Amino acid sequence: MYVPAHFQEHRLSVLHEVIEHTGLATLVSLGPNGMDASHVPMLLERETGPFGTLYGHIARANPQWVDATSELPALAIFLGPNAYVSPSWYPSKQRTGQVVPTWNYVAVHARGPVRFFDSPERLLALVTRLTEAHEGGRQHPWAVSDAPAEYIRAHLKSIIGFELAIASIQGKWKMSQNRSAEDRRGVADGLGREGTASALNVAAMVKGLSSPS
Repeated sequence: MYVPAHFQEHRLSVLHEVIEHTGLATLVSLGPNGMDASHVPMLLERETGPFGTLYGHIARANPQWVDATSELPALAIFLGPNAYVSPSWYPSKQRTGQVVPTWNYVAVHARGPVRFFDSPERLLALVTRLTEAHEGGRQHPWAVSDAPAEYIRAHLKSIIGFELAIASIQGKWKMSQNRSAEDRRGVADGLGREGTASALNVAAMVKGLSSPS
């Protein structure tokens, strides 16, 4: 990932926050026919390994787990808050006209060896943790144990788990840091008028260059 100096984010705790708040990630690996990519939720264990370890699962019918080259690192991509930025929001447009559209976004790339597993016990523990992570805040959370045990056992046979020990991690915070303070205010105001959840989140980050929530 190309990351100019003014967009770099190195703090591991902040990068971990993005991973934990991103609902869906992309797992990219290299196989004999080129790159494979799957879009899956992932769990992070912050304390396992120097940069943490990621866990998730894909369909057993997905050839990625068979084709992935174990000698080469896989890549997990987490896209955080993002929004289109109109050049009409820059006050400098009125003076020079020298502006173009862009996109503000947060992205984290985590690389490392990916290992697949199909142990029923590990898979059950994984899907239970994933479920708890996404159901925990609900008023009436669903639990894996709510489904019949035989039904769950049958479903576990149709998935393959994976773990990716993070060997390197990059963060990019593209939040108009390369614009003047005046233009940044214009971007934040413009995004605020858009009113969508993503636009409002990015607007808050442009104002404070804070981590996403």
